[in-house]
Amino acid sequence: MATVRNLKIKTSTCNRLVKELHSYKKEVEREAAKTVDMKDKGADPYDLKQQENVLAESRMMIPDCRKRLEAALADLKGTLAELEEVNQEGSEIEDARSTVTEVEKLYQTTEE
Repeated sequence: MATVRNLKIKTSTCNRLVKELHSYKKEVEREAAKTVDMKDKGADPYDLKQQENVLAESRMMIPDCRKRLEAALADLKGTLAELEEVNQEGSEIEDARSTVTEVEKLYQTTEE
């Protein structure tokens, strides 16, 4: 049985994962710029290899985070649907709907 408390938790989870995804994307940009800068300055090959490993690890986190966000979004939609079936209303329902819209919009912009 879905409760408003569960809905709030799942909404917060989706919001946190969106922030996490943005953070990983910024980290990849920052590390990529650092790698290019090191190449341009002719850094030590060992240091350059280590920096490339850091960049690769950062890039691997994005698909993982997207998968977790997709799962959390599906979970949130299911809980929201259950509460809408029993005609539950309130600010938590509206927050959940806006979060679902925001996450779906995020997926549309990244797929194009």
